Amino acid sequence: MSIILNLFLTSVEAQAGALDVVAKFGAKADLNTDLSKPLLDAWKEACASPAPTTIVIPKGTYLLSQATLEGPCKAPIELEVQGNIKAPADPKDFKEPKWVSFLHVENFKLFGGGVFDGQGTAAYKREGCEKHDFCSNLPIVRLDFLTNAMIQDITIRDSKQFHVNLLGCKNITLEHVTVSAPEDSPNTDGIHIGRSEGVKIINTDIKTGDDCISIGDGSKNLDITGVTCGPGHGISIGSLGKFANEEPVEGIKVSKCTLTNTSNGVRIKTWAGEFPGTVSDIHFEDITVTNVSCPVLIDQKYCPWNKCKMNAESNVKLSNISFKNIHGTAALPEVVKLVCSGTFPCENIELADIDITFNGPNGPAKSECKNVKPKITGKQNPAACSTPVPENPTPTV
Repeated sequence: MSIILNLFLTSVEAQAGALDVVAKFGAKADLNTDLSKPLLDAWKEACASPAPTTIVIPKGTYLLSQATLEGPCKAPIELEVQGNIKAPADPKDFKEPKWVSFLHVENFKLFGGGVFDGQGTAAYKREGCEKHDFCSNLPIVRLDFLTNAMIQDITIRDSKQFHVNLLGCKNITLEHVTVSAPEDSPNTDGIHIGRSEGVKIINTDIKTGDDCISIGDGSKNLDITGVTCGPGHGISIGSLGKFANEEPVEGIKVSKCTLTNTSNGVRIKTWAGEFPGTVSDIHFEDITVTNVSCPVLIDQKYCPWNKCKMNAESNVKLSNISFKNIHGTAALPEVVKLVCSGTFPCENIELADIDITFNGPNGPAKSECKNVKPKITGKQNPAACSTPVPENPTPTV
């Protein structure tokens, strides 16, 4: 955490007045009374206050239909969630793809040890979602255009789609956040980041049915450290290149993370064919993998559900990428797989101290490379780029 942000948060905690949504605004923890109006009323008062203010949701279980908590506010503002907040279970109760939305707020903190429960079971069974296809119009927790924010000691579980979606944020830290959903829940990314700068994710535990962390276009200067992931699809940059006018991704560091029983480890994925883009200065280091299907992956033939032309080359340019000190065990023999674009071959790729074992009937472990000549240093188990990439590689999700 930056010194400035830490001082700000300390100052807020020292000065803040408290608004209790139960005592002052009539909220009831009875699972029948909608928390929406008391919460919005409390937010309106806090946001208009010239002094720093804390809104408190006490312990108990509350039903919340939908809430957009919008700034700008006149002073720093906190939301202390001690209770368990539940979404309506039926996806049809939502007219737009957001459940709790924090929008255009500066100097904001969300904390308290509480839970946001998306009650996503009914959504997981929706037609078209069972094959991990895209499920639209499902409500999620959104953090949009926040500046200087802290999300700390909060649990988000069983979201109907992405658990947390960051868009247009600047200088935001997520620390000691817990995300959980069933392994077979479709499109339930833990934390998705798009067009944001200065995001830190620290000491966070994510169990989900899709990417634990997914990083979209326009993401810059991210620091992800101490994350545990699994089950899920790993920590992913992308997918990229699906849409026109995507912004560059640059300056991403993922370190000291542990992935267990995931379908991928650390990866970069770009769509076969489709639109141009750039990815640069990406560094994965000090990563532990246990029973991970593909621990180290660059996939520029990403084409889930056969929705593109697999024989087309990606138009996304990858450069200045390193995988360092990655060790553990793999569930499949393709331990390291670098499949780069034939149109824009990967440049300045480094493999350093890779030690991943595979013990299975389809061994030995393999390291596959295409359209890339990585710099090799330190131990390499398996030997780097020792196996040709098959003509029709298995698609990843």
